[in-house]
Amino acid sequence: MLMYGLVSWRLNQMVDEKAITASCKVLFALTGDVRRNSRALKQLRLLSELQITVDVLHLGGDGMQGLPHGVRAWHVPQPRGSGPRFFAAVHRRFNEAARQYAAHVYHASDLYVLPALCASARKHGGKVVYDIRELYPSVASTVGRPWVRAFWRLVEGRFIRRADATLTVGEQIADVVARTYNVRPPAVVHNVPPAAKIISSDLLAQVRKEGRVLLLHQGNMQKYRGNELLLQAMIHIKGAQLVFLGGGPLKQRIQATARSLRLDDKVLFVNPVPPNQLLNVTAEADIGISLLEDVCLNHRLALPNKLFEYLMAGVPVLVSRMPEMTKIVQRFNVGQTVDPTQPHELIGTLQSMIDNSDARAAWRRNTSAVFETYNWQVASDAFRRVYAQVLPL
Repeated sequence: MLMYGLVSWRLNQMVDEKAITASCKVLFALTGDVRRNSRALKQLRLLSELQITVDVLHLGGDGMQGLPHGVRAWHVPQPRGSGPRFFAAVHRRFNEAARQYAAHVYHASDLYVLPALCASARKHGGKVVYDIRELYPSVASTVGRPWVRAFWRLVEGRFIRRADATLTVGEQIADVVARTYNVRPPAVVHNVPPAAKIISSDLLAQVRKEGRVLLLHQGNMQKYRGNELLLQAMIHIKGAQLVFLGGGPLKQRIQATARSLRLDDKVLFVNPVPPNQLLNVTAEADIGISLLEDVCLNHRLALPNKLFEYLMAGVPVLVSRMPEMTKIVQRFNVGQTVDPTQPHELIGTLQSMIDNSDARAAWRRNTSAVFETYNWQVASDAFRRVYAQVLPL
């Protein structure tokens, strides 16, 4: 009988190439920790509901804790550093791990694992599903780096044609991918959370100061996400406090900037919470903020998780004036949009939202209407149709 434990990884131990090949219906891989990736977790729950056995290769830990029934996760050692050497090492390590699996379907949850999964699928005769969660050749880390952008475009252009099915997060990104590579548009599976009963947490209540409007920025603190622009605005904002909920590579820098600007009384930092607790915490906020800067096509066409999470929790939003996000905010009247690089506009718009409690109440009432159009039932049906192409359900 083929065994699972043969592909468990440790930081100082690789799988023996002569080990018996493990077997599963779906091998699911991503660079990151699957337990912190809400999109991946939703997809894994759907596969679990369909009684499909899944093994996950990721940079998180081993085991089944926190994962849907029938899903096991295995640790791939994370390389040190960044840049080309990092991604070359990522490819080697995922390639060595994935080829141990004779799976029916190899699910690449990002571009960085796609070449390795394509190689394993070819070896074992499996199918490939590719989730285009970003416009990878046009993400923020490629800004000012045309050769890096060209490299990832070549990689994606080569391997996307080997995928048997593709999916992505929004209609405009699907159109760009189809035009760029002359392929069929990927299926659109929006980043909407499943409908859930919100039970307000007291996490933010413990830090809320009486009489202040609570502004929430949730998610990783990374470059070009408007974090420091928001801090500069907070110098002039009255009657509110800002909570950063999350981690990320720039967290220490953002904390240091807040201290240097003497914003200790206005700005707080709270560690990230598990995805299954997030909406309960989000619901405590008065305004949810997402200020992606318009530095790359990926940002311009973004429909981030946090937008839908704020709205699912009934929280009005202030977001960057990007096409996809603006369409939702204006169509359903659930908040305001702004150019975060214009300080006076950012300060004025945010202060007006803070001062106008009636407008916030109206926006809050409108949030539920968003999910009559953008809902998990529609997204999950699209995901099931993708898998019906590659795996009998």
